[in-house]
Amino acid sequence: MRFPLVVALLVTLAGCGQHQHDAAPDAPDAAMVGAADTAPAAPRAAVPADAPVILAFGDSLYAGYRLDPNDSYPAQLEAALNAGGVPARVVNAGVSGDTTAAALQRLAFTLDNQPKKPALVMVGLGGNDMLRGLPPGQTRANLEAIVSAIEARHIPVLLTGMLAGHNLGPDYVAAFNPIWPQLAREHHAALVPFFEQAVVGNTALLLDDHIHPNRAGVAAIVKATEPTVAAALRAATG
Repeated sequence: MRFPLVVALLVTLAGCGQHQHDAAPDAPDAAMVGAADTAPAAPRAAVPADAPVILAFGDSLYAGYRLDPNDSYPAQLEAALNAGGVPARVVNAGVSGDTTAAALQRLAFTLDNQPKKPALVMVGLGGNDMLRGLPPGQTRANLEAIVSAIEARHIPVLLTGMLAGHNLGPDYVAAFNPIWPQLAREHHAALVPFFEQAVVGNTALLLDDHIHPNRAGVAAIVKATEPTVAAALRAATG
């Protein structure tokens, strides 16, 4: 059953410094949100009309689970890139709850319906596979198909990786964790090894489910990942 698995993961990941996502939603708890999360957002630099497009294709960590759309990872990443002198329009193609299999099914439709061809596609998937205990081989095969389909359209890929909870056993961890670095090497793709590294275990940066980042948590993830994204975009458009 998914609920006991999520509870087990929360306990295990809190102890070992690893968190995952897409648990059943809880009621918002204002006491868990710090002042930085409720402060007004800073003004954002305008996005040039001809800015290259980054497609953020993933699950709830991209979608902005329980956040205002302007506070999601794609929105905050876009603001950071443009403020740093890297013109970019970041399109949010995240769907909460998506497994790699579900994402693979919607990939072609998503790409076909972009008004402008993306210069870079970020792929952030796999956490829901782990939460459901799906075989790592299946996760890898789906991600391989996703990356290959994007590459077939001559679009570079940036992978944002996941880590498995130790409670799933050493065999699962050994099969799951290397998926992202292996795919990055094989496809010469850019890589963020663990997307939630900047917020894991820090309740001030997480929603009350202790899994998804709040607005301040997203800002921390953006700060940690923006240099890699900027470098990948420059390589894709240079």
